[in-house]
Amino acid sequence: MATSTVPHFCNDAGVSRIRIGIGEFQCMGASPPHDHPHIFLDMGSEKEIICPYCSTVYERDDSLSPGESDPPGCRASATS
Repeated sequence: MATSTVPHFCNDAGVSRIRIGIGEFQCMGASPPHDHPHIFLDMGSEKEIICPYCSTVYERDDSLSPGESDPPGCRASATS
């Protein structure tokens, strides 16, 4: 059975915009225990998306790898 890990991103720094290198991911707000429901977001062909829970704007930046973020450190460990 093939498995795929969807990266989780968090906004512990409280910034308004996070650049990431992937278009499909989960936003978890802040790190647990201050997280919101982990919501799957898919930018499709768009370059940005806003999380409906925490209002963080995620912008896809093709110069970043799928696990990178700017500011650094917004990639969280995937949780089950």
